[in-house]
Amino acid sequence: MLSDSKLIIFDTTLRDGEQSPGASMTKDEKVRIAKALEKLKVDIIEAGFPAASQGDFEAVSAVASVIKDATVCGLSRALDKDIDTAAQALKSAAKMRIHTFLATSPIHMEKKLRMTPDEVVERAVAAVKRARNYTDDVEFSPEDAGRSETDFLCRVIEAVINAGAKTINIPDTVGYNLPDRFGNLIKTLRERIPNSDQAIFSVHCHNDLGLAVANSLSAVLNGARQVECTINGLGERAGNAALEEIVMAVRTRQDVFNCDTTIDTTQIVNCSKLISTITGFPVQPNKAIVGANAFAHESGIHQDGVIKHRETYEIMRAEDVGWKANRMVLGKLSGRNAFNQRLKELGYDFTSESELNAAFSRFKALADKKQEIYDDDLQALISDTLSAENERFKLVFLHVCSETGETPHAQLTLSVAGEEKTTDKTGSGPVDATYNSIESIVKSGCHLQLYSVNNVTDGTDALAEVSVRLEKDGRIITGQGADIDIVIASAKAYLSALNKIFGKLERQHPQV
Repeated sequence: MLSDSKLIIFDTTLRDGEQSPGASMTKDEKVRIAKALEKLKVDIIEAGFPAASQGDFEAVSAVASVIKDATVCGLSRALDKDIDTAAQALKSAAKMRIHTFLATSPIHMEKKLRMTPDEVVERAVAAVKRARNYTDDVEFSPEDAGRSETDFLCRVIEAVINAGAKTINIPDTVGYNLPDRFGNLIKTLRERIPNSDQAIFSVHCHNDLGLAVANSLSAVLNGARQVECTINGLGERAGNAALEEIVMAVRTRQDVFNCDTTIDTTQIVNCSKLISTITGFPVQPNKAIVGANAFAHESGIHQDGVIKHRETYEIMRAEDVGWKANRMVLGKLSGRNAFNQRLKELGYDFTSESELNAAFSRFKALADKKQEIYDDDLQALISDTLSAENERFKLVFLHVCSETGETPHAQLTLSVAGEEKTTDKTGSGPVDATYNSIESIVKSGCHLQLYSVNNVTDGTDALAEVSVRLEKDGRIITGQGADIDIVIASAKAYLSALNKIFGKLERQHPQV
């Protein structure tokens, strides 16, 4: 068994994080995130739910083929076809895990599964045994364990451990629990189940009451040695336990926790920014660890104290989690090799010469307009470049006229599957006119749910990063675009979302 002083970090950003409405990721985006997570040194990467769709299957397979240090995990329902599909998707992994789950709460068994407790136990055991045909590393989750009856939980868990499950994950699926009770549940299960010493106990907490991190830490204090979490707390509904908060709480309070992770904390901010850029979910300024204000001091008393002795108002160092004033010192006269080397340091590896050429071309164009280029600029620029690959809709030309007393209008040319189409439409503002022009060509029938603009760095010459959220037939997709011109960035973001809507297969929610 694993040393009791080791806390395993199981990252499910690519699976549970993707279940946030509008946070769907492409295969290439999942691979980029997985590489960043490996650099962060997470122990397990849950890459997706292979049986959900062909797209998810291919994404999990792609992640499995490139990750060498971390274990790559695939989720499956307690169904033979799901388990077989997960194993097939993970076959190229250096280290693989199959994670299968089945609900155990009375409400789920009766209303959703329509199964008796005996049938649930039988199905759970069969699923674990099926998964063990492919790997020794099998994890089982009794879904909605936080609302399950303790006696029945003990019965199910004992049975699946006997069947070969090496990790038992106790999920607070609906974020219902309170820290003291959830911690006591973990303690009770470990004490009452005869073979509990043969498995690692894990927790997966949702944040519906804002207690995901607190519940997870309470579980760790009561013997859990794996925490399932996501970067920035991304996840469906109110999200999951935030990886950065779990890791830094344990690392900072070693006087309380008798375990620690092997996470490279200096990579936390970089991962946070990457996830935010790809998903279009901005990080709130006052977010712990990774928020822009997390280490900012405005109060004179606080500033004076920090200047005299940092520990007066800071319990951790900003640089320990990756905050640093890195400036891209390359300019418009810099060469490709220096540019490529800096991007590698930031975790970007281009898969082809054409990708590098496209990124370098955009860098040169940006350097002509912007005197100082920061790492944040580069991250936005590269994400914008990579998302432009294989687009159905491409922006060719945009001219917007907006003046006092006149109705704004946008003349726009799009390339649609290689064919150029031009239109000129009005709107209540320049962005509205641009979107009206796009829709007059595409006729997507989408409803714009969210429009958000963020400056990537300081100054009036900063890159604008625009996120939009579109809804079509109940499906929600987020698109992002970056440019010094806000209107152009807005057009790119809208087209990014449209390209996802018209180019990505539907995925099945694993709990349906």
